[in-house]
Amino acid sequence: MTTRLDTSFAALSDATRRGILEQLGRADASITELAEKFHMTLTGMKKHVGVLEQAGLVTTKKIGRVRTCQLGPRRLEEETAWLESYRQRWDERFDELDRVVEELTRKEKSDERRNRE
Repeated sequence: MTTRLDTSFAALSDATRRGILEQLGRADASITELAEKFHMTLTGMKKHVGVLEQAGLVTTKKIGRVRTCQLGPRRLEEETAWLESYRQRWDERFDELDRVVEELTRKEKSDERRNRE
């Protein structure tokens, strides 16, 4: 699973690749169309698509001379679960921090009242 997460997050770490996924979420597109949309060379776009394809996020199919890209079968469930576990840990830590701050605030107010008396 770690290798798969590494591959997925490496693919998603690039803004252009995330943009490609967004574009393909709207409609399938050829490598040429994607290259034009992102103002890059065909070679550069092929490399980006290759990284996404290796991660299972994009599939390509060649019909004649045109290579068409579409979203791959992966739905990022494992990646989402991994992120969610960390989100929950941070939520728990922030909740605990909130409790500590509330307790310190109560003590501070109590001490202020005592000092005034």
